Amino acid sequence: MTSPDGAVFTDGLRPVDVLTVVAVTDVTPSVRRVTLSGDAAVVAAAGPTVNLLVPRVDDPDPRWPRIQRDGRIVWPEGGHGVALRSYTARRQDPAAGEVDIDFVLHGDGPAAAWAGAARPGALLGIAGAASLAERPARWLLLAADETALPAVSRILAAAPPQTAGVAYLEVAGPAEEQELAAPAGVELRWLHRGPTPPGKSTLLVDAVAALDPPQDEDVFAWVGAESAAVRAIRADLRGRWGLGRAQHHAIGYWRLGRAMGG
Repeated sequence: MTSPDGAVFTDGLRPVDVLTVVAVTDVTPSVRRVTLSGDAAVVAAAGPTVNLLVPRVDDPDPRWPRIQRDGRIVWPEGGHGVALRSYTARRQDPAAGEVDIDFVLHGDGPAAAWAGAARPGALLGIAGAASLAERPARWLLLAADETALPAVSRILAAAPPQTAGVAYLEVAGPAEEQELAAPAGVELRWLHRGPTPPGKSTLLVDAVAALDPPQDEDVFAWVGAESAAVRAIRADLRGRWGLGRAQHHAIGYWRLGRAMGG
């Protein structure tokens, strides 16, 4: 059995795929985009949601884990300084061998620290990927903060042109808004929390609570934000909206008081 980059399993374990930073761009004051380069097959498999292995800042030789045949991670014994975080790739270009990952810098965890110091030549590992659990629908509801904007951008870009709906997007202020391509029938509503710290705002919860569910529509809702906000919105979608499991996906992208995962 082989990995995406062609490495062959020998003892039942394979090396993780390692990508190299080729560019760093500040998209907004708090969002940094890191462009990574690697083998075309590895880049093609790196998303939309990808498990990143984040080394310590300026570690030239990280002690990477290895991967079992079933995809499970096997960590080296003792200290290794590598953190596991889940992110959504903003862009994948297998032909160019590039993938973009957006990092929110207002957290204080290992991923934010790594991204804040990232320079061309730095290394980042990958240990598996997953879908966004979205599905096409005639009417789409999105509710997300800045940590989930890459996922929102991909969902909107993949939505059929006839899709209608609304996307509630919470950020600190106008400077944190990003250009998003969306079907003409999907309204983008940016919610500015101002001086309120991330995770302390109720803007997303209040916005969904004030929205009347569309009648006689094929509806799908996708929610990604701080865990407490996601729980409140999920309860509203299951209760007042009456959405079943196949009609919504709500996931906590991070938890207040813990390092941001994105």
